[in-house]
Amino acid sequence: MPDAATPPGAIHNATVAMRLAEAFARHGVTTAFGQSLPSAFHLAAPAAGIRQMMYRQENMGGIMADGYARISGRVGVVTAQNGPAATLLVPPLAEALKASIPIVALVQEVNRNQADKNAFQELDHIRMFDPVSKWVRRIDRADRLEDYVDMAFTAACSGRPGPAVLLVPADLLSENAAPPSPRRACLGIYPLDRSLPDPARIEEAAALLAGAKAPLILAGGGIHSSDASAALAALQQGAHLPIGTTVMGKGAADETHPLTLGVIGYVMSPGARTHRLRGMVERADVVLLVGTRTNANATDNWTMFPPGTRFIHIDPDPMEIGRNYEALRLVGDARLTLEALAAALTRQDLSARAAARPGIEAEIAGAVADWQRRIAEVMTREGRLVRPERIMAELDRRLDPSAIVVADASYSSMWIGQFLTARRAGQRFLTPRGIAGLGWGVPLAIGAQVAAPDRRVVCLAGDGGFGHSWSELEMMRRLDLPVTLIVLNNGILGYQKHAELVKFGDHTDAVDFTDVDHTLIAQACGVASLKVTEASGIGPALDEAFAARRPMLIDVHSDPDARPPINYYAGHFDEPY
Repeated sequence: MPDAATPPGAIHNATVAMRLAEAFARHGVTTAFGQSLPSAFHLAAPAAGIRQMMYRQENMGGIMADGYARISGRVGVVTAQNGPAATLLVPPLAEALKASIPIVALVQEVNRNQADKNAFQELDHIRMFDPVSKWVRRIDRADRLEDYVDMAFTAACSGRPGPAVLLVPADLLSENAAPPSPRRACLGIYPLDRSLPDPARIEEAAALLAGAKAPLILAGGGIHSSDASAALAALQQGAHLPIGTTVMGKGAADETHPLTLGVIGYVMSPGARTHRLRGMVERADVVLLVGTRTNANATDNWTMFPPGTRFIHIDPDPMEIGRNYEALRLVGDARLTLEALAAALTRQDLSARAAARPGIEAEIAGAVADWQRRIAEVMTREGRLVRPERIMAELDRRLDPSAIVVADASYSSMWIGQFLTARRAGQRFLTPRGIAGLGWGVPLAIGAQVAAPDRRVVCLAGDGGFGHSWSELEMMRRLDLPVTLIVLNNGILGYQKHAELVKFGDHTDAVDFTDVDHTLIAQACGVASLKVTEASGIGPALDEAFAARRPMLIDVHSDPDARPPINYYAGHFDEPY
């Protein structure tokens, strides 16, 4: 008879690898992205209810775990062997650290009796992972396994979420383990601990917002991490507050709401939805920052707000508040704090805010209408060398608010940020904005589709970014993941080439590619594909891909002269196109 304290399904007389899998399962883990190693873990994991999701390139698994975490609300788990595979975890963990995405990386170490003897593929993983993780430790004793697993998940999910690394020597995994643990705590859901700021500071923030002449909210990706979009929407509506978002925060606010500006920051030049709203941003006398790092892109290199602006900053990380703007500090969970702030505002006189609302709505509506007139021709342009704006227009008409849109770094993130519409608060647009590495689009989309198998996932990637992740097409086919992948095949590294032309008047040789037929790559992997060389072919290609409900690549020959409305480009190219 099992002991009464034994967790259901636990196996007696098990190895450390089995106990490790059981500990991960206790924290809600059902999926681990990994190749073969640590083999002992992956062989034991199915008995604990954990399935293995493979990747082909060793730097892709960490990005898949990132996409999984963003959509599932649970920790993403990735595994790797010591040495080369471990080194390729560094970039995805760096992205997760900067973007505040909870990941637990399980990395195999060399046998304990071979440590520091130049064993095969031995590296100092602690020093290597320390700059790109919140927490890194090695388990050296079987009787401490549960302690370290709990610490890893706590580190990943508490405070500002981020990656944690758990190192396990290969020989330890094969040891006999202690009886099953009686522990029951599940620590794999984030935010793990929701906290509230000092109530007095919340009241002070409410008074500031109520008394402001031109308040504004800047919402970042932390809204999504905290599942705070409904609380933000209630504050927007109840307190009559306009909202702009960062690129990573897109979808935090409903862009069809009359008080939503859209994406602001470094993409507000002619051609941007928010171009005519720069004045509204610059007039803001009180700005509520929520879930944003106030980085260069979100603030147009810290030039967006004038001197004298007062700031209120909500963030779970006390070190982020005041980093770039002195602010009233509201250290806490975004959702709980926004709910408390909305309640506090009901005790304030909001008559001035209500009176100002029609004028704010009219200014936003006028700016959006002007933008729609400005882009009407390019959004419907026919012919060869398809414009990305036309692709986005066709896609936007076909998406419902439950769809998940993923973009690679660089221009792809800007195309979806500017030219797709968030039709509900909480709609998801995934972009790698932590360190903005090329090649993130496809693996992020795979992770998102694994997390949400019944939702439509569409990925937009340039040919430069897609070149980093071709091999994962086979994985998409093997797992039958119905991701629709749109490749912008313009034959260049667009952002690099255009930025070099602006800065230097010339460009390096690396930015121009030879012709690549991406449909042949897809066919070689057994993935269905379509080639689009005329703008009129975009809509039918999307319809076919969406109807297929299987992996599908659409290779679009796109205009190499197309540029998103980046402020840095203003005055250097024909405006706006």
